[in-house]
Amino acid sequence: MSTEAMVLSQEADRGVFLRSRIASFVGFAPLGVWTLSHLWSQLAAFQGAEAWEREVTYHAHPLAYWVTSFLVLAPLFLHAVWGIARLRTTRVNAKRYGFLANFKYLAQRASAVGLLLFLMAHIWLAMLHPRLVEGHPEPFADIAAYMRHHPPTIVVYTLGVLGTAFHLANGLSTFAMGWGLVSSKKGVLRANVVSYVLFFAMLAIGWGAIYALYVGGAAFPVPAD
Repeated sequence: MSTEAMVLSQEADRGVFLRSRIASFVGFAPLGVWTLSHLWSQLAAFQGAEAWEREVTYHAHPLAYWVTSFLVLAPLFLHAVWGIARLRTTRVNAKRYGFLANFKYLAQRASAVGLLLFLMAHIWLAMLHPRLVEGHPEPFADIAAYMRHHPPTIVVYTLGVLGTAFHLANGLSTFAMGWGLVSSKKGVLRANVVSYVLFFAMLAIGWGAIYALYVGGAAFPVPAD
C-alpha cells in the first residue's frame, strides 16, 4: 500500500471513529436523558387525565414544544442513520466472546430495528398527527381508551417499552466502554450491573405507566375505527 493510500485509510478510520463516538454520545445524551424523563412523566397517568396532560403534552408556548422536539428528533435521526449503517456490519464473534455477550450484541441490534419502527409510529400517532392534523395535543382520553379497548395498542406499547429499556440500558454499558470510562474487568462488571438496574427500573416505570393508562381508559368509550 502506498503512503498516500495509508494516509487516506487512516483518515477514513478516524472519520468512522469520530462518527461512531458522536452517534454513541447523542444516543446517551440528550436521547437517553430525555427518554428517562419522558417515561417518568407518563406516571402522571396515575393522577388522572389533567395531571397527565399537564406533564406530558402541555407547553407554555408552541415554540417551546417545537424547539424541544427538534432537540430530540435531530439526535434521534442521527443515531438512527448511524445504527442502520452499523447493522450491515453485524457479526457474532462466538470464539472471542461468550454466549451472553453475543446475545446482548444481537439483541441490541434487533431491538434497534423494532424500536425504530415503534418510534416512527409513536411519533406520528402521538405527536405529529394530533397537532398537525387535528390541531391539538394528544388528549389523555385517546391514549387511555386505546390502551383499554384496543389490544394491539397495549401489546405494541408493552413491547416498545421493553425494547426501549433494553436498548438504552445495554447501550449505556457499551457507551461507557466505548468512551473509555471503564476498562478494567471490575469496571466492566460495574457498568453491566448499572445497566441491569437501569433496565428493570425503566421496565417498572414504563409498564407502570401503561397500567395506569389502561385503568384510566375504563372511563372512556371504545375508540372508533
